[in-house]
Amino acid sequence: MPVRSLSLTSFRSYAQLELTLDEGPHVVVGRNAAGKTNLLESLVVLSSGRSHRSAADSEMVSWGCQFARTCAVVESGGREMELEVVVHARAAAGGRKRVRVNGVNRRASALGPVLRMVLFAPEDMLLVIGSPSLRRNVLDALVAQHGITASAVMSTYSRALTQRNSLLRRLREEAGSRDELGFWDGVICETGGRILDWRHETLELLAGPLAAAHREIAPHEPELSLRYVSNAEPRVGETRADALRRRLGETAEKEVWNGATLVGPHRDDFEFVAGGRELTLFASRGQQRTAILALKLAELDLLTRLDGRPPLLLLDDVFSELDPERRSHLVRRIGSLPQAIVTTTTPHDLDPALVAASSIWEVEPGSVHLTAMRERVTTDDRASGP
Repeated sequence: MPVRSLSLTSFRSYAQLELTLDEGPHVVVGRNAAGKTNLLESLVVLSSGRSHRSAADSEMVSWGCQFARTCAVVESGGREMELEVVVHARAAAGGRKRVRVNGVNRRASALGPVLRMVLFAPEDMLLVIGSPSLRRNVLDALVAQHGITASAVMSTYSRALTQRNSLLRRLREEAGSRDELGFWDGVICETGGRILDWRHETLELLAGPLAAAHREIAPHEPELSLRYVSNAEPRVGETRADALRRRLGETAEKEVWNGATLVGPHRDDFEFVAGGRELTLFASRGQQRTAILALKLAELDLLTRLDGRPPLLLLDDVFSELDPERRSHLVRRIGSLPQAIVTTTTPHDLDPALVAASSIWEVEPGSVHLTAMRERVTTDDRASGP
């Protein structure tokens, strides 16, 4: 599903940008804070409807501007489709957002099936030892691309969780009614149970590609797997929604005392396991990087198997984190994809064969252009953003 063109207006550091992209790999070169990650972020927004860098949509709007617009023409299923996301700077809840597919207003969940992608960013290097929220976000992003209704259900769960936590705080202060808790418990259990089912299903589908990718990269190491960790494990005969309902009842008094919901998908995690042992207990930094790279390659395989269309691969300055052997595995995968976009501060971090096969873009504060000067697009030097 190659991106044919990308158009940005008042998006981060880009006041106005029009790019035409060919198939194959693209290398985006520029120093730190030049605007490389902003380009990738705009594509993430067009795939998921939200940024991977900030919770508030309004942060994507250039300083002093009223809105940010990102638009792309994508080849999907043999035809070209236009995706557009517009975010307004001043609106309730951090920004008002409009999503369009071929000019028709749609939910954000309609974007993923058109533009599937796998993002490999520097923060992913902390997936093994970092906070559970990093791992949850990666898993939920994969779930959302795998199921068209998942994003809407996750949003409903998030809103219900906020309302339930607010009620728990009022109950702690003896300012609310416990009768209200039953309604929010119902929403939490219904949507939370579906999210848990989707997460487990996705991990099961990921198991084979993950083990295969890890064997390819590290053939002499124990088999790699992922193990889900939940504080609401079902008992015999229980569904995951049933288990969640039971655990909410068991923790009710403690939750009132804490003013927060203590069980549910928002508290769960998954672990990297090799040879039956959790990776964080023994893995070197190199072994951690191998596991993370295997996970990203497995994501590529899983999304490709959905309909035979490989996703767009975005690599944000991660080659410098990998040794030559791991880089070579990534380069081989890039070469097999219809399109990939790689950012780097210096092409010396990249495989020479990859550089030779790529379209090379130079990013400077205020401009983006091909090295051959085939196309040059200026941006407003006064616009702010990394």
